[in-house]
Amino acid sequence: MIEQDQAEMLKSRHRKLEDQLETENTHPYPNKVLVSNLKRQKLRIKDELLSLKAL
Repeated sequence: MIEQDQAEMLKSRHRKLEDQLETENTHPYPNKVLVSNLKRQKLRIKDELLSLKAL
């Protein structure tokens, strides 16, 4: 049950990061450092989700 709650929290955070990424990319001059950091965070969360599924 704890893993399921953690997975839901990670999925929610992943969606928020995706929204931030989309918003930033709509700007005429997106902040490349911010975009890179957001993508990196999304990948970290994706890896965590995959490791939870492996349990």
